[in-house]
Formats: sequence, structure tokens, C-alpha cells
Amino acid sequence: MSAAPKNAPPVQKPPRWQGNEQALRAVQVAFDVEEAVMEAIRVAAFHGNVSTSTQIRQVLGLPVPARPKRPRLTVTLSESDYALLASRYGLKPDDRLGIKEKATRELMAFVPPQMPQMAKPGEKSGS
Repeated sequence: MSAAPKNAPPVQKPPRWQGNEQALRAVQVAFDVEEAVMEAIRVAAFHGNVSTSTQIRQVLGLPVPARPKRPRLTVTLSESDYALLASRYGLKPDDRLGIKEKATRELMAFVPPQMPQMAKPGEKSGS
């Protein structure tokens, strides 16, 4: 391998990567607390329609983004989880995109029809 020349200009990052440098340096922290604390955080997050991470940031007095950058649901899947889902969906375990698409549809079907709209924080619900 050859090293880059000493006077070479810094490598330009694609524009869509330029805002991600801080996020790459962020560290996820896990708090070992009692069940009552976890439940209180989750319930407050649910009622505030925010993620548990955002709720923790609010409790700790840290800055909170005005709205989520990429609102999404996340789950960690193991190789055996992919195999199970692949079997259920009639796909190959290495078809990760196909599995994700089928799982997304299954999650979307989880929402009952005519689910009542929840009031946003600060709004009154009803008539």
C-alpha cells in the first residue's frame, strides 16, 4: 500500500456524509436502573410521543432535536431470527432486504384500522 502524499488535500466527503461526523463520535450509554425507573421513562416517552432516548435526554437536561431526523422503529435481529423470518416469509435467509420489506408490511398491519389519533403534547383531545 502506498501512503497519500504529504501535501495532498484532505479527502472530500460526499455532501450527505458531512453532517454525520458528530454522530460517528457519539457513544451509546446503557443505564442499569431499577425496573420502576425504566417503566417511568418508557411511560413518559409514550405519553410525550418521543423515543426513550429523547425522554432520557429531556430528564438529563440535554439538547433534544425539534423532531426526529429519521423516525423509525429498530430491532436487533440475529442470524437465527433472519432464518425464522425467512422461513415464515418463504424467502432465503440471506435475502435481508426482502425480509425487511415483509417485516415492514407485517408491522404496518399491526395497526388496527381506525386507530384513534392521539393528541400531541400540549393539545387537547376531543371535540
